[in-house]
Amino acid sequence: MSEKVESTGMDLLKEIANVSGKPGLFRILKPSRAGVIVEGLDEKREKTLIGPTARVSVLKDVSIFTDGAEESVALSEVFLKIREIHGEEVTLSVKTSSDKELIEFLAEVLPEFDRTKVYVSDIKKVITWYNLLSKYIPEAFVASEGEVEAAAGPVAEASAEEEAKEEAPAKKAPKKEKSKA
Repeated sequence: MSEKVESTGMDLLKEIANVSGKPGLFRILKPSRAGVIVEGLDEKREKTLIGPTARVSVLKDVSIFTDGAEESVALSEVFLKIREIHGEEVTLSVKTSSDKELIEFLAEVLPEFDRTKVYVSDIKKVITWYNLLSKYIPEAFVASEGEVEAAAGPVAEASAEEEAKEEAPAKKAPKKEKSKA
């Protein structure tokens, strides 16, 4: 997997990070002089200080290498595709599934993924992270759908308002002329 900044619908991913050497995902709470304060994405929701030397990967910056025209695809896009195909939970077990099953899973979601650069361990992380996000931050998926509508909404509203403004002066002008005459 590579790290690349992409602008996509799942804005909550900029608050969620993976910390190398620590299992699970973390919500970034705030920076401090000694590192960054994070909260575990699980039932315990423990707060921890992650030191400045720790390798922290913000999920919004993570992408998956591909063979296609695009060099990589943002993890958020992959998550949305997983949601479309598998719903709220991926039932494939990262512990008991064969490498072949895991590769077939990602091939279904992202057929053009680069099989030489994306390892089975990466696929396991994608599944684990997806299930954690879906369970503990389901609004990440709802927000992305709402953002798409919101992005289309103001444009439609603005054009409707502009049309109304254009029509309004045309209607008012003749009335003023009539009253003057």
